[in-house]
Amino acid sequence: MTYKYSTFFKWIHVVVDYFLLNMCLCIGYVMENPGADFLAVSDFYKLYFVLLNLLWFYCSSVARLYENVMRQNALHLLRRCFGAFALYLTVSLTLAFILPQVKFSSHFVEVSSLSFCVGLLLWKLSFLVLRKYKRRFWMQSKRVVVVGSGHVGSEIYNYISTNPGLGYQVEGLFDEELSLKSEGGKAGGGIGQFFDSIAATGVSEIFCALPRQHLDKIKTLMEEADRRMVRFRLVPDVDGFFDRNVVLDLYGHMPVLTHRREPLDNKANEVVKRFFDISFSLLVIVCLLSWLIPVLALIIKLDSRGPVFFRQLRSGKNNRPFYCYKFRSMTVNTDSDSVQATKGDMRITRVGAILRKTSLDELPQFFNVLMGEMSVVGPRPHMLKHTQDYSALINNFMVRHFLTPGITGWAQVSGYRGETKETTAMSQRVEADIWYLENWSLLLDLKIIVLTVWQALRGSDKAF
Repeated sequence: MTYKYSTFFKWIHVVVDYFLLNMCLCIGYVMENPGADFLAVSDFYKLYFVLLNLLWFYCSSVARLYENVMRQNALHLLRRCFGAFALYLTVSLTLAFILPQVKFSSHFVEVSSLSFCVGLLLWKLSFLVLRKYKRRFWMQSKRVVVVGSGHVGSEIYNYISTNPGLGYQVEGLFDEELSLKSEGGKAGGGIGQFFDSIAATGVSEIFCALPRQHLDKIKTLMEEADRRMVRFRLVPDVDGFFDRNVVLDLYGHMPVLTHRREPLDNKANEVVKRFFDISFSLLVIVCLLSWLIPVLALIIKLDSRGPVFFRQLRSGKNNRPFYCYKFRSMTVNTDSDSVQATKGDMRITRVGAILRKTSLDELPQFFNVLMGEMSVVGPRPHMLKHTQDYSALINNFMVRHFLTPGITGWAQVSGYRGETKETTAMSQRVEADIWYLENWSLLLDLKIIVLTVWQALRGSDKAF
């Protein structure tokens, strides 16, 4: 699928989605205000509708709904669509409750939201059907060949062959000698004969996956392709450097590859996450900790000698140390900054065992969140000694410090919490943290929070 087609159908999606959104908002308003002149709607409602359009822009961007609409598989497209709509519905409902000027009613919410959901789903399903049978409707498949039978060439050959939605029909895989790699394949007879043979089969594009040492042949193929009006596409070999999807940026005319996506490197996403952290931490502090701290402080004091709170230097974002706060769950000891808690640890008090089992000992960290030292969701911060030790044993251990550490995280809800006796256990935790870094979304944070609450209520055998 060429760039122009991808861009064209991306904008088709954008236009249709916004048309459906605004049509459903109008229907909801008319149902809420029967007989009212829609053209005479108040300035506030006009502003409110604009706000909802901006909200959909943000939600669709977070869900990456319009990326590669012609290439992503059907399930992936529908999952992104559902994610964008779920986030839109959550925030729009919150706005309706918060804004006093909006006459919140079940009619407006039910009609506009339900109709938008149904319309969006029907449109996406219709598009997927059309995309599947696009050869019959709006375009013919292009015949292509792949030059380069190495790992990269085989990868692109298999990908094109198994993804008819790209609009390509691959006619053959050729090696560096331009010989057809198939049973009974013909030997190459030079570049001229190669182009003559592919022209006879109607090939209009070449995917060149030759390694860099064949640079002269690549240039010759490119020049001959231009002369014969055959489109030439170069597939660079980045497998030697990266083992995952890469991000391509252009700095002037120079392509720059980054070996991982970082959604939170986007300032807009960072602001949204910080706003959520402040709102959520204030809610917990005002509604829960305002009365729970005095109660737990009294219980902790009656149970054992020592301070109510325990603070410890831990590794923060960009490996900057900060003091992490907890309710004290151990007797006062000199090993707290070097020795990890273990099952049956004699240092843990009777009340501390309950606090740790229910994760209540972590609640003071919401003050760390409010101060910006931590986030509600993120990689768990480690003791400085653990950071020093594991960074020497695990190659990508320090990558997790690109993010602000969290009270809970994807690693914790995935079962990688508690004591790490072996390096493999820490490696699994690091892999989960890096996956979170590459796949962050506000919906993912909400999912992790719900799973954390559920696991705290259910109890975990790794919480001790």
